[in-house]
Amino acid sequence: MDAAHSDRGKNRTALRFVLLIGILSFFADFTYEGSRSILGPYLAALGATATIAGIVTGFGELLGYALRLVSGRLADATGRFWPITIFGYVVQMAAVPALALTQSWPAAAALIILERVGKAIRNPPRDVMLSHAARRIGGYGWAFGLHEALDQFGALCGPLALSAVLAYEANYRLAFAVLLIPALINLCLVAAARLLYPRPQDLESTPPSVAGKGLPRVYWVYLAGAGLVAAGFADYPLIAYHFSRADVMSVQSIAIFYAIAMAVSGSGSLLFGRLFDRYGFNVLLALTIVSALFAPLVFLGGYWLALLGAALWGLGMGVHESIIPAAVAPMVAAERRASAFGLFTAAYGVAWFVGSAAIGILYDMSVLATVAFCVVAELAAVPIFVWVGRRSRVAQR
Repeated sequence: MDAAHSDRGKNRTALRFVLLIGILSFFADFTYEGSRSILGPYLAALGATATIAGIVTGFGELLGYALRLVSGRLADATGRFWPITIFGYVVQMAAVPALALTQSWPAAAALIILERVGKAIRNPPRDVMLSHAARRIGGYGWAFGLHEALDQFGALCGPLALSAVLAYEANYRLAFAVLLIPALINLCLVAAARLLYPRPQDLESTPPSVAGKGLPRVYWVYLAGAGLVAAGFADYPLIAYHFSRADVMSVQSIAIFYAIAMAVSGSGSLLFGRLFDRYGFNVLLALTIVSALFAPLVFLGGYWLALLGAALWGLGMGVHESIIPAAVAPMVAAERRASAFGLFTAAYGVAWFVGSAAIGILYDMSVLATVAFCVVAELAAVPIFVWVGRRSRVAQR
């Protein structure tokens, strides 16, 4: 009876921890996703070309993922998950409002990249802390999906707030300055979470059995498929650049489209995270196929087709941020999770950078070639996910 009562208490504590991390992530996403909703037009206003926009955002993603390898290994080696996480949040939350002070695209590019570096530092240890609580609240898909839903709700509110600011006064620097408020709230909540839950690893229930000390073959194959998905997934700043250049909509509408994409991402993460825990890789397969349709819609469609494309892009983003990392957690032992997350997202980021640079270069040459590249890269991951899904089912028997 005492053991059952203790388990229920730990389950409630785990749920509160996931919710608190989700709330602080709400304000983080409010800040940096709000800024990213207008980075494309802002870079264009500062004189950057589509190639520059693609390379800057792609290189930011490269560092934003590659440095997770260092962060993850450091977290595993030292066990200092909270200090690394806090430092990453401080770097990220400082970089975004500082965009209000920029006068040229190189200066803006430096801060865009720094913001990604901050995210790289804090993500692996934060994801490991979430994974410790996951099995106590229903599964990895549900834990990461619940967190992502709150996370993406912030990504919905941020662009809407910036759209309102720009409607009031068409001043990019004012919009970036406003983001100082949610950035400070985020840092206060990070400090509170550290004080309330100093050792999230104590929430870990019995971890899944993983044979061997190294990373299993299925992990590496899965990484290859995820890399193809990343390579074909255009960054929203480049999509926004297209909307602005092709005169598809106003700057305010671009930010609203991004908010809609984030709403789809958040709600989809909540639903599909739960479905992933129940049906496994079949959910990931379906979402990969559907989200691949974003490219022809956003790059070739008019206003309403572009809106549908933005929603599908948001659906794909939800897959990137919730289901893809959730699938990694049960593949490896708990003591290697930070390194596994870091290595996975490092390779993922290299693929994202190569893909983003290619998409930017192709866009300057041909919109049709851009669409073809995105669709082919995304769909090429499907047979790989089929294989991984079969192996996962066999391992669970």
